[in-house]
Amino acid sequence: MSAAADDRDWIKVDLHIHTLDDPKDVIDYSAHQLLERARALGFRVLAITLHDAVFDRPEVFADAATMGILLIPAAEVRLCGADVIVLNVTAEEIADLKNFDDLRRLRTRRGMSIFTIAAHPFYFLGGSIGSRLLDEIDCFDAVELCHFHKGLLNPNRRAAKVASRFGKALIATSDAHRLPAFGRHYTSIPRPPELTAENVFATLRAGRIGLTSPPCSFVDLASAIYFIFLAHPFRRRRNKERRFATQKAFGVKNRLSLKRTPVLNPNRKRDTRVG
Repeated sequence: MSAAADDRDWIKVDLHIHTLDDPKDVIDYSAHQLLERARALGFRVLAITLHDAVFDRPEVFADAATMGILLIPAAEVRLCGADVIVLNVTAEEIADLKNFDDLRRLRTRRGMSIFTIAAHPFYFLGGSIGSRLLDEIDCFDAVELCHFHKGLLNPNRRAAKVASRFGKALIATSDAHRLPAFGRHYTSIPRPPELTAENVFATLRAGRIGLTSPPCSFVDLASAIYFIFLAHPFRRRRNKERRFATQKAFGVKNRLSLKRTPVLNPNRKRDTRVG
């Protein structure tokens, strides 16, 4: 699953990443920590894809630009039980998405200025669209090549066949929920004349893409299983307990506002600006 480009005029792209800003997942690294790692590894295009929310912190976008990294506003939206990556969107546009017909209308209105990816479409856990991808294929510009594969355990084979059949780009991403997971799985594209979201999308649609997605080692596999089935559910449960305790302390009337209060995430205080 590796076709990485050696040409120096190619750049690294990762369009599916999570950070501690995520309102629905408990992540232990910040956007600025991600930028530092991305700079060290030579990435030029990133998308922080929070669940059902657009990452919109201006200071992070400013720091990314200073580092020569294009940070694209994006979200991982769950539509009718399926996860969809929507790139170059606003919070208002994401709030209006309730189903695939809404996504079709958004794509019609925005044209080539947005880009949509079917996230981990044929995996068995959490938000995979599965065979419905065939019915909704017109909603997508690309199909994700998921990082989690080993030998016969590789639903990406089916994803690649669907992408080829319908002429969609196949995009490798990290879907990073842990910082060490970022950097090994990514897409490479020729460096566009100007580094803009629209130029990146046009290059991806044209299909001149390099994919870097090595199989999991047995250590990686064990670590991922531990994280998915034990560590991550425990973190989410602990976060819910903390949220409930805070809501109880402040009273029932304040629960709605508290659900949207970012300081409830104890990791947020560690997100400091890159120097």
